[in-house]
Amino acid sequence: MPWGYFKIHFLLVSVYLIALSQPIKASDSEPDQPPIPAENLLVLTVATKETDGFLRFMQSVKHFKYTVKVLGNGLDWKGGDVTNSIGGGQKVRLLKEALETLADQKELVVLFTDSYDVIFSGGPEELLKKFQQTNHKVVFSAEALVWPDKRLADKYPVVRSGKRFLNSGGFIGYAHNVKDIVQQWTLQDNDDDQLFYTKIYIDASQRERINITLDHKSHIFQNLNGAIDEVVVNFDGSNARVVNTQYETYPILIHGNGPTKTQLNYFGNYVPDAWTPETGCTACNFDTIDLSTIDDYPMVTVGIFIEQPTPFLPEFFNRILALDYPTEKLSIFIHNSEVYHEKHIQKFWEQAKGVIRNFKVVGPEEPITQAEARNMGMHNCRQDEHCDYYFSIDADVVLTNPKTLKLLIEQNRKIIAPLVTRHGKLWSNFWGALSPDGYYARSEDYIDIVQGLRVGVWNIPYMANVYLIKGQTLRTELKERNHFILDRLDPDMALCRNAREMNFQRERDSPSSETFQMFRPPKGVFMYITNRHEFGRLISTANYNTSHYNNDLWQIFENPVDWKAKYINANYSRIFTENFFEQPCPDVFWFPVFSEQACDELVEEMEHFGQWSGSSHSDVRISGGYENVPTDDIHMTQIEMEKEWLHFIREFIAPVTLKVFAGYYTKGRALLNFVVKYTPSRQYFLRPHHDASTFTINIALNTKDQDFQGGGCRFSRYNCSVDSPRKGWSFMHPGRLTHLHEGLPVTNGTRYIAVSFIDP
Repeated sequence: MPWGYFKIHFLLVSVYLIALSQPIKASDSEPDQPPIPAENLLVLTVATKETDGFLRFMQSVKHFKYTVKVLGNGLDWKGGDVTNSIGGGQKVRLLKEALETLADQKELVVLFTDSYDVIFSGGPEELLKKFQQTNHKVVFSAEALVWPDKRLADKYPVVRSGKRFLNSGGFIGYAHNVKDIVQQWTLQDNDDDQLFYTKIYIDASQRERINITLDHKSHIFQNLNGAIDEVVVNFDGSNARVVNTQYETYPILIHGNGPTKTQLNYFGNYVPDAWTPETGCTACNFDTIDLSTIDDYPMVTVGIFIEQPTPFLPEFFNRILALDYPTEKLSIFIHNSEVYHEKHIQKFWEQAKGVIRNFKVVGPEEPITQAEARNMGMHNCRQDEHCDYYFSIDADVVLTNPKTLKLLIEQNRKIIAPLVTRHGKLWSNFWGALSPDGYYARSEDYIDIVQGLRVGVWNIPYMANVYLIKGQTLRTELKERNHFILDRLDPDMALCRNAREMNFQRERDSPSSETFQMFRPPKGVFMYITNRHEFGRLISTANYNTSHYNNDLWQIFENPVDWKAKYINANYSRIFTENFFEQPCPDVFWFPVFSEQACDELVEEMEHFGQWSGSSHSDVRISGGYENVPTDDIHMTQIEMEKEWLHFIREFIAPVTLKVFAGYYTKGRALLNFVVKYTPSRQYFLRPHHDASTFTINIALNTKDQDFQGGGCRFSRYNCSVDSPRKGWSFMHPGRLTHLHEGLPVTNGTRYIAVSFIDP
């Protein structure tokens, strides 16, 4: 016969054999059968410990009203390290024992599933319908990867489309058929369950006799390992479902097998119906605490960590004392690695010692690492049976919400962090996902969470800077001391990985027995971030120079929000909303700009520098070396503040200029910026003169009749004087031609003013 005939014949036979390996739909083989009643379904799962993953599984069970029987609760897990190696035989044994009493119920359908890393995405009726449509007695979940023996891959039936290989994390079948499978188990608890089920499935005679198939296209089971790119969350009104986009299916069980626990946690933030655009966060109020109903507030240990020079530290301490929480319920632990900050801690101690329950400081004189310090702070709570919560906060966290501690406690999670972000950036204190090597990856919802477009409580893989941990969690799941030390990870990454992953211990059956290795179930302590409220922000510690006397004055670029909060007058914004300024003389405007602290610190900075000019006409600091109308002053250039001061002019003076001199747009240039000192023993007045500027600002840095007497400014052309300058307020007046003026004599004390000649 010709070769073409054999070729066609071979192809037809191949297609026929492949077709035999595919699941047959009931509609293709027989008339529609009556649906299986939901009461005929029993979910069986193994959970020796009630981990966070198990509780999440049970919450999804409750949502869809499944009937579940939990096997092995309270038993020791002896099934091996199923996360990283073979094992799981204990699950088969427990299932075998359970089916001894259930298999006689001919119509009973059992769904056997893992629980620590599984959530339901659909209900019993849909599940049973999809099972019935397979026209098989037992359906196992499928995946694209072969485990645990890759040599068996070729023994699997070929499939045209879909996942080819068996996964034992979930299967459904009639009880007597499932019993037919598990009664063959004669192995040990730490033998591999998936290998056991695989060998039965690849045995063609067993597969046909029991009528087993795989859920190749994830109609029922979705294993995430090897399939993350296929799976998304779909929102339909108030419903959230996981969808397999490759097969266009809506799986019922979502299984975070292998290294996909983080992705499952992501899905668990939405499924089943935990958050949707229509309903918002429906899970946020689950199992919360109302502190307003509690007479005796929980005890909290606050761990404060200063690991690098940090701006605005006094303000940080003020916010700790301003927390809306009974101070007698707070204990303070501080680790400070910077000598520079010892003066700030001493002041905080003086404020707190009479109100805080306990106070402990570990300073730079003790040579311990950051990880060791964090372990020490956490252990202070762990070993104190009265410590209900441990609140860890780094010094670069600006908590603007005094209710933060209460809000976190009321959320009632084992570990929870408030969302804090860096101003104007997407940088925050959490990661929404992890890369394959365990470092940062951006989750699909990260930006929406940071920007507040999605509001809720989110299960995350990594958090830092500020978080709350239950004391009971520290004494149980996290009872080991060294959680901040792991491989070469930084301390926060080590803590998060230790919370997420496996608890490995060596155990003894009795004091006389040999030690054996026992793998506990994964700790899987869930970590959450909440953005249900505004909590605060992160400041930048980069480029923080501590060589000055008041170093925060230089933070206008790195931390503009905190700089403004500390140094700009609280009434400044009223200039624009309420016309909060005065005009004491023609074209002379008077308005608030500096806080009292800004005034004090600028004066301190100048006195600390100390190189006052002495009001000499000869001045090498200016072009030409001669000053016609000299003052006793220090230039901003001398203290290396010129660029910060010019930025201050552009940000806070220029808008006022536009307000009072309508139509004039300043360039914000100023060649002379300086602080003047008037005192009777040195220069005490200034003769009439014009400023070399388009306009001038003159900011009073201290208080008349308290720090000095006399002083003020007289505008000669208008015979108008302002002799009672207000601290933190600035004059703004034209310079050349029109506003000849003089500095009135200071008769006692010392007067300081900050002056800029703008747009010379």
